[in-house]
Amino acid sequence: MTTAQATGSAATAGAADAGAAMIELQGVHKWYGKFHVLKDINLRVGKGERIVICGPSGSGKSTMIRCINRLEEHQRGRIVIDGVELTGDVKNIEKVRREVGMVFQHFNLFPHLTILENCALAPMWVRKTPRKRAEEEAMQYLERVRIPEQALKYPGQLSGGQQQRVAIARSLCMCPKVMLFDEPTSALDPEMIKEVLDVMVGLAESGMTMLCVTHEMGFAKTVADRVIFMDGGEIIEENDPEAFFSNPQQDRTKLFLSQILNH
Repeated sequence: MTTAQATGSAATAGAADAGAAMIELQGVHKWYGKFHVLKDINLRVGKGERIVICGPSGSGKSTMIRCINRLEEHQRGRIVIDGVELTGDVKNIEKVRREVGMVFQHFNLFPHLTILENCALAPMWVRKTPRKRAEEEAMQYLERVRIPEQALKYPGQLSGGQQQRVAIARSLCMCPKVMLFDEPTSALDPEMIKEVLDVMVGLAESGMTMLCVTHEMGFAKTVADRVIFMDGGEIIEENDPEAFFSNPQQDRTKLFLSQILNH
């Protein structure tokens, strides 16, 4: 662990250590061929903790969270989700994926299915939930993201912001213990960003364990228990939002914040 990691971890240990760990990454490394994309990542996330991950393009942010539900495979170290270690064991991978929801930059909705069908599909196939119950629960989550009136429309009939809210509702239909967001607003027009962030703020206030890769620093200040800055495949700095934004410790963090906050 770098000095920066140790400093940040010590400053924020209380939040993650207050309860049982939901996510643990211990000495995680990943390579794409010869490119070392994740270098000795150590991270502990407590149940109900909200983490925002930021950093320049190519810093390893998205790769790290994709490793948490095995969309990417790490080559060294340990990743443990709610007591289940992610290895090559297919049963463990399936078990973790049932408990970890993920929302991507692009919505990945099935264009030939209605919004309601998009949301009910996974519970029916994965959890064997009867259709009637799956659709009733899907409607509850569409109400939660404030678009129940869109249930019988198709994705192409919705705005980008509405489609991203559907993607969030679809993940929630699996009743996950953890939600991962990979730059969920980056593909949206500016006027649509707020409606998606508002839904995410509400989700955070409900106590969901969340990891969010984003450049929306206002969201980080409002929602995060910790902000993590990554660069070059490493965690450079982590701290609570007030300290992170008002008194960054590392030169790379200061440069990044000066560029993004003054943009």
